[in-house]
Amino acid sequence: MFSHVMVGVNDLEVSKKFYDALLGTLGIGPGLANKSRHFYRSPTGTFGITTPINGEPATHGNGSTIGFTAASPEQVDAFHAAGVANGGTPCEDPPGFREGGAVKLYLAYLRDPDGNKICALHRPAK
Repeated sequence: MFSHVMVGVNDLEVSKKFYDALLGTLGIGPGLANKSRHFYRSPTGTFGITTPINGEPATHGNGSTIGFTAASPEQVDAFHAAGVANGGTPCEDPPGFREGGAVKLYLAYLRDPDGNKICALHRPAK
């Protein structure tokens, strides 16, 4: 459904360090530079960070979350730990299983250095 997701950042190098470490835990290589942007590519999509082209400060979307697929609970934990170690802020509950109805997911939420809410999500086999 989506070709890519892009978030605005205020300090491209701080955010590149954060996302290189964070997405590296999911097996995604460092961001590739393209002017004032960095792109992280995988077989299933592209994630980008950019300074806003209008010159205004980047802001996060209240109520917005960007979720990244993880292969295991351990990968979710590593994602969360790498994010916190590189300037992210934990939010919501600690990493762990969440259940609702017939769905059981292993999740970890945090905010990047600019306040964007991100998560890693693992769907265990039934």
